[in-house]
Amino acid sequence: MVFIAGLVRGFAGFALSATVMAGIAAIIPPVELIPICFILEGAASVAMFRGGMKDADMKIVWALAIGSAIGVPIGLLATTSVDIEVSKIIALLIVLTLTIAQLCKLQPKFLATKGGLYGSGVLAGIATGLASVGGMVVALYVLASDTNPKNMRASLVMFLFIGMFTSLGYLFLYEVMTYKAFWRGVTMVPIVLLGVFLGNLLFRPAYTHLYKRICLLLLIFLAVAGLTKQIF
Repeated sequence: MVFIAGLVRGFAGFALSATVMAGIAAIIPPVELIPICFILEGAASVAMFRGGMKDADMKIVWALAIGSAIGVPIGLLATTSVDIEVSKIIALLIVLTLTIAQLCKLQPKFLATKGGLYGSGVLAGIATGLASVGGMVVALYVLASDTNPKNMRASLVMFLFIGMFTSLGYLFLYEVMTYKAFWRGVTMVPIVLLGVFLGNLLFRPAYTHLYKRICLLLLIFLAVAGLTKQIF
């Protein structure tokens, strides 16, 4: 699943954590997956940093990152406060909802305003704290603002890169980043980087819409499968 998540990140520029969460949350609690996703996102972001910096709209990226820094502790507080089984369902429902919104190309125009920009960042932070899927919220903002696919991918890459630094302190503060979680994540880094490398290698701008649709359908399948397992 980590390898597939790396492929998705290489293709789309986001949804690494969403893929991991959708595929594994029914087995491993989100509170244990969040720090692993943090490490994997960090490794992928460093690997994709060069291309992201060149094409990203950094004014938008910084605004989203500031909002996210406000939202992350709210999401982490909720995740660490609820029952583990409930947190699994919440995480999978968040992934499913955001994925369907992406697939249906929902474009809430209020997100494209200045207030919507910072609001999207805060919501992305909350989603990161709940299920490590802040990139999915940012993708909705980018979709609403009619950004071209190349800039969208680059902006998402840079948002996730900066998010490493704004989230790390909170992970330690809430005692989510443990020794066990750290080594779990480090062990998976070579696997996710292989996926990212192949995803980048196979990426062709002309087929962006096709890659994205395939990734979103995969996420829906994984989230529904996880919810079915969790509920029944």
